[in-house]
Amino acid sequence: MHKSNYCIIMAGGVGSRFWPVSRSNMPKQFIDILGTGQSLIQQTFNRFSKIIDPQNIYVVTNEEYIELVTAQLPKIPLENILGEPMRRNTAPCILYANMKIGLRDEKANIVVTPADHLIIDENEFLENIEDGLKFITLNNSLLTFGITPDRPATGYGYIQLEENKKNERFVPIKTFTEKPHLELAKFFLKSGDFLWNSGIFLWKQKAIDDAFSEHLPALYNLFLEHKEAFDTYEEKTAINRIYSGAKSVSIDFGVMEKAKNVFVLQTDFGWSDLGTWNSLYTLQEKDSDQNVVIGKNTLLEQSTGNYIYTDSHDKVLLLRDLEDYIVVNTEGALLICKRENEQEISELLNEAKLKFGDKIK
Repeated sequence: MHKSNYCIIMAGGVGSRFWPVSRSNMPKQFIDILGTGQSLIQQTFNRFSKIIDPQNIYVVTNEEYIELVTAQLPKIPLENILGEPMRRNTAPCILYANMKIGLRDEKANIVVTPADHLIIDENEFLENIEDGLKFITLNNSLLTFGITPDRPATGYGYIQLEENKKNERFVPIKTFTEKPHLELAKFFLKSGDFLWNSGIFLWKQKAIDDAFSEHLPALYNLFLEHKEAFDTYEEKTAINRIYSGAKSVSIDFGVMEKAKNVFVLQTDFGWSDLGTWNSLYTLQEKDSDQNVVIGKNTLLEQSTGNYIYTDSHDKVLLLRDLEDYIVVNTEGALLICKRENEQEISELLNEAKLKFGDKIK
C-alpha cells in the first residue's frame, strides 16, 4: 500500500428515498439493505482497505452519525471521522477532509467515494482505482469514473466525452448534464458519447485544493480563515462557524463543471448508486413473475413486476393483483407506490412530515 494514498468516504446523507427502512436516525449507508451481513458503509470501507491503509481512510458524516461510524468501522482512527454540523452538499464535505489530509500529507493522492454504492466486480473496480491513482500521480488532473450506460436512466447525471479522444483510456470531459428527462436520456444512450457520472473522484490533494481556490473562492477562503484551528481542540467551533457561513453546493456544480483539467476513466465494473427502491429491483434476483420479495411471510397472487420488502417476522403479507409496485413494510410504517413514480417518494415524505410530525423520521 502506498503511504500517500488516501480515501474520503462521504456518509452524511439521510437516504430519504429508502424510507421507511432508512430513517433520519439510521440512514441507508448504515443498513444492510442488500442482505449481505454488512451495511453499505462497511462494504465500502472493506473494499478500499484492501488497497489503502485504514489509517489513511477518512469518513465525513453528519455529527449525529459519528457514533454509528465508530461502531461500524472500528478500524478507522477516531480523528479520521469528521462530523459536519449541518448538511451543505458535497463540496464543503470534500474540502473539509481535503484540508485535513493536506495538513498531514501535502503529497497525498485522494480517492473520494460515496458510502452507499454497489460494486459488483470488486476486483475490476480496485484495478481501476489503482490505475486512476497512477494517472493522477503523473498528471495534474481531476479524474472521475464514468459508467457505460445500459439503459436511459433519468436518475443519474451524465458525462459527455470529447469526441475526438473517446477511444483513449483517460478522456477529457466535454460537458456534465444533471438528471435528464427520459427523451434526452434516450438520446444520450443512442449517441454513445455519454457515460453515467458515478460520483467517484480521484485527484492530488494540491490539485483539488487549487481547484477550490479558483472556482469556489468564497468557500475556500472561509475554510482557510479557520484552518489553523484544525487538529486542535478549537476545530469543532471552527467547523460550526464555517458551515454556518457556507452555501450548499455540490462538487460537480462548484468545481468539476468549471475546471479545465477534468478527465474521465470509462469503466464497467457493475455499478449502482442504490439511490432508489427501483435500483434494488433492477439488481436483485426475480421470480418467474418478475417479482422481488425480500423478507418472510409474503404471498403474491396474480401479481407481476413488484418489489416487496418486509422486515416483520410475524406479520403476514397477502398481495393480489399488483403490477409494478413497491411495497415496503416495517414495524412503524408502510409504503405502497408505483415503481414508475418512486422519484416522488421524497416529496411525499415531506408532506407526511408536515402532517404527522415526529411519527415520520
